[in-house]
Amino acid sequence: MKNIEILPKDIWNEDKLSKVDEFIKKHSDNQSKERKIKNKLLSIQYKLEDYIDKDEIKEDEVLEILDFVKMYLKALDITKKDLAKYFGMKDSNLHKYLTGKRKLNSEVVLKISSFSRTKPEYWYRVQVKNEIAKLSKENTKEYDKYDYERLLSL
Repeated sequence: MKNIEILPKDIWNEDKLSKVDEFIKKHSDNQSKERKIKNKLLSIQYKLEDYIDKDEIKEDEVLEILDFVKMYLKALDITKKDLAKYFGMKDSNLHKYLTGKRKLNSEVVLKISSFSRTKPEYWYRVQVKNEIAKLSKENTKEYDKYDYERLLSL
């Protein structure tokens, strides 16, 4: 008997893909507004976690905290100005934290974390990851001299 390789295109043809799409859309349409919002929020949380877990971020792939917060605001149909007011802050002050012009502090992190229902350390990790990503490779090479083996060989 001859072995025949089954390719993905043999299983997932256009007809089957359209049926799956139709099923997903139908199921999605039947979900409550609250469920749809929860799904969007989970999706953003997964994007946040994926970003944090990424080994290397290229300079053109950097996502600011503001980018993630904007995703939450869009999903919840809230403005940044409304969020700042809710946080008891000026919009311009919140904007500086979200864009990295000001370093996050624990109060802002806890507010964002509570609002987004995510772990506070996620926001610090995004901040640090972005700071490191913005350093050029040349700038980081100067730190190679701090390798522990160099110290031990002295």
